[in-house]
Amino acid sequence: MNDEPTILLTNDDGIDSVGLGALYEALSAVGDVTAVAPADDRSAVGRSISTNVGVTEHELGYAIDGTPADCVVAGMEVLVPDVDIVVAGCNDGANLGAYVLGRSGTVSAAVEATFFEVPAIAVSMYVPVRDDDKWDPLTDEPESYANATRATRYLLEHALESDVFEEADYLNVNAPLAVDGEATAPMEITTPSRVYEMGALKNGDEIELHDRIWEWMAEGTIPDPDGTDRRAVIEDRVSVSPLTAPHTTEHHETLDELADEYERRG
Repeated sequence: MNDEPTILLTNDDGIDSVGLGALYEALSAVGDVTAVAPADDRSAVGRSISTNVGVTEHELGYAIDGTPADCVVAGMEVLVPDVDIVVAGCNDGANLGAYVLGRSGTVSAAVEATFFEVPAIAVSMYVPVRDDDKWDPLTDEPESYANATRATRYLLEHALESDVFEEADYLNVNAPLAVDGEATAPMEITTPSRVYEMGALKNGDEIELHDRIWEWMAEGTIPDPDGTDRRAVIEDRVSVSPLTAPHTTEHHETLDELADEYERRG
């Protein structure tokens, strides 16, 4: 790797989002950054993939008419050769908890990179409100992302030089919103919370799905134990979860026995 790493920057909020712009500026101080990001908002699409995507040159790199996973594949294969690391974010809103990881376009972009055997960092910012009309003013200034950008720059500078990515495929980073633009949050290494609080209510011909965790977080109360990503963020710490790509397998003797029995039964 050169002294200045080549960074592919993507997200799921769209290439013109404030969070991506804040990361682009912060990481450009330490690396050669090219954005390959969706042309518009593609939040919560997981690892959805397309067969054909349009590409348009953009002042930060390239806008892709597709998903975050599309952006990583197109970027790695065609647009940004010899990438040293993929950074996805900064997402406008947190990506916390084990059950959220597969839904998030931000995290899924990082996962996609790992199948290219390239390390990745997914970065999100927690916004401690529920109402949309209260959300926007907190996220429309680059300074709001200061905790996220400071932590990402630090990890990019030091994790690539260490053996972090020999043990982890990617890092899922969640940072508190920076009050007055000051990056003061300490860092904690965490595990994704296993607390699951999805609920559903039937209302006539519709069923409303909702995540009770967001309501509790907005109130400042959560059931998550110490050491988890949500606990760290709600207590104003930057959460860093070292993770491996999904769908890993383990040997199960009981399944071996079931397979043997299946064969015997013909």
